Amino acid sequence: MGVMPDSAKKTIVLACGGYASVHVINALESTLDRTKYALVIVNPRPYYLHLISALRAATTADAQLIKDSLMPYDGLDGVVYVQGKAAAVEQAAPGRGGALVLESGERVEYAALAVRGHFETWKERIAQASNVVIVGGGAVGIEQAGEIRDVYPTKKIVIVHSGMLLLNNTYPDKFRKNIEKRVRDRGIDVVLGDHIDQFPEVGTVVDVETRSGKVLKEVDLVNISQIPAYGPRPNTMWLHSLGAGVLSDKGYVKTLPTLEVIGHPGVFALGDILDWPEQKQAGKLMFHAGVVVPNLLSFLGGKPQKKLYKGTWEALILSIGRAHGGGITLGAWWTSLPKGRTLFVPMAKRRLHYK
Repeated sequence: MGVMPDSAKKTIVLACGGYASVHVINALESTLDRTKYALVIVNPRPYYLHLISALRAATTADAQLIKDSLMPYDGLDGVVYVQGKAAAVEQAAPGRGGALVLESGERVEYAALAVRGHFETWKERIAQASNVVIVGGGAVGIEQAGEIRDVYPTKKIVIVHSGMLLLNNTYPDKFRKNIEKRVRDRGIDVVLGDHIDQFPEVGTVVDVETRSGKVLKEVDLVNISQIPAYGPRPNTMWLHSLGAGVLSDKGYVKTLPTLEVIGHPGVFALGDILDWPEQKQAGKLMFHAGVVVPNLLSFLGGKPQKKLYKGTWEALILSIGRAHGGGITLGAWWTSLPKGRTLFVPMAKRRLHYK
């Protein structure tokens, strides 16, 4: 638990310590009157987890990459870190602030609220594996397969994907077929239009049968990571405390075009939890923050919110290991430079003022 902010100041609470919150903090550093307002990050972990590098950190023996993937918040001047997990939001009255209630029972008072959506263990499992099955052929599954192939040239790797092409129909078929070719060229098998419905227990070596009847022979579930890469549900159930109508059927947060939560003035949402028809990608967050920050400042100043989110273009930079990849308009060599080689770690360090 961190030191709580000066009670004489009003508090802006960021109910997650992820990439979205870091974008918001960076934007507020030069615009927020710190004599009047305090910034608080609430996060279960005492560090920022750089998810873009996490796949490689869970595969390679690079100790520095593991360190770089877990960055403390202490470089963010004037930002108070509170360790804990959000359990509920209690509003004093619409637009009048309230409190973020943590699972511990601790309450963090706020004037405005912004919400967002074990390396060694996985590394050992992958190292001992003979046959790795990755369930889900989206960006995460493809990138994880590429990272494993980089380190282990001879392991059998299979991606099982429910669609008839890798990725999803946001992207052109020609691009998706090209990505499949690049994946197969790296010696990674692909099973399309199929599912794995039952996951055998860890500690067994068995044949795994897909829904269509295809048998994957001798899948090693003792020492492998059978990696689910089909996308998690947003971590938003605690926002039910705001009342009915806040979440969609799939658990995403409903907002106005200002990215203020519908019916809850002063509560803003950004990141993967947004109920917005777009791909959930880190690259979207700068655009979300570019709307939330000016509107949050307008709210605090009692002025109308004028900045509207209209979405942005869909693009994909996909690495299939350090020196392989693809993008909607970017070739394998170009993609391997910014993402495949650095995984945007230097950029994340700059944002957290981390050395």
